[in-house]
Amino acid sequence: MSARRHSAWALPLAVNRAGFSQQGIVDELRRVILDGAVPPGTPIPVSEVAELFGVSHIPIRESLKTLTGEGLVAHQTNVGYAVAQLTASELAEMYIVRETLESAALAAAVVRATDAERAHVTHANQLLEDAVTVDDPQAYHRQSRIFHMGLTRPSGMLRLIHMLESAWNITEPVQVMVHVEHSQRARLHEDHGEMLDAFLARDVDRLLTTSAAHHRRLNEVVATLPVDTGLVADEG
Repeated sequence: MSARRHSAWALPLAVNRAGFSQQGIVDELRRVILDGAVPPGTPIPVSEVAELFGVSHIPIRESLKTLTGEGLVAHQTNVGYAVAQLTASELAEMYIVRETLESAALAAAVVRATDAERAHVTHANQLLEDAVTVDDPQAYHRQSRIFHMGLTRPSGMLRLIHMLESAWNITEPVQVMVHVEHSQRARLHEDHGEMLDAFLARDVDRLLTTSAAHHRRLNEVVATLPVDTGLVADEG
C-alpha cells in the first residue's frame, strides 16, 4: 500500500491541485491542524506529506519550522514532527491568555463597531443558536470563534487582535467545544446571548461583566476535559 494511503494526512489535505507555493503549503498544513482533522500528538511524516504535495522534503520542513514557531507543531530531535500537544495546565493557561486579550479589546470594540459589524456578530450568534439546536458540536466550535472574534475586531487594535488569533490557534487543535457535554455548550451559548445584548446596546460595563462571567464558566468547562483521550499531554 502506498504512503499516500497510509498517511493520516491524506484525506484532510486539499492537495488535488498543482502549484503550491511555500506559503500555500504552510497555509494548508495550518488549516488542517486548526480544523482538528489531525488530533494533537499526530506524527507529521515529512516524506509522506512531501509526496502528497508533490514536492521535495525541503519546503515541507520549512513549513513545519514556521508552524513550530506558531506553537502548532512540535519537533523532537531524532523523533520528528508532530501536531503540538498541550498539557491540561498549558491549555488552561492559554484560555486565560485568550480571556485577557479579548477583554482588553471589548471596550473599544463596543464604541467603534459599525452597523455591519454588529450585524455580523448577530448572525454569528444565530448560527451558534442553530448549532445548539441541532446539537452540532463541530459547527458550535467553529462559530464560537467567529462570534468572539466578531466582538473584538471592531476595536481596531490590530496587534492585539493578531495576538488573540495566535493564542486561539494554539488551543484550536484540541477542539474543546467538540468534546464537552451538550448542556455545557448550551449554557455557554446563553452567555453569548447576554454578551450580544450588551454589545448591541453599547453597554461597555455590562459587556465586560457578562464576558468575565462567561470566561469563568468557560475555564470551568475546559477543566472538565478528560485527560485520558490523548487530546492533552501528560503533565511532566
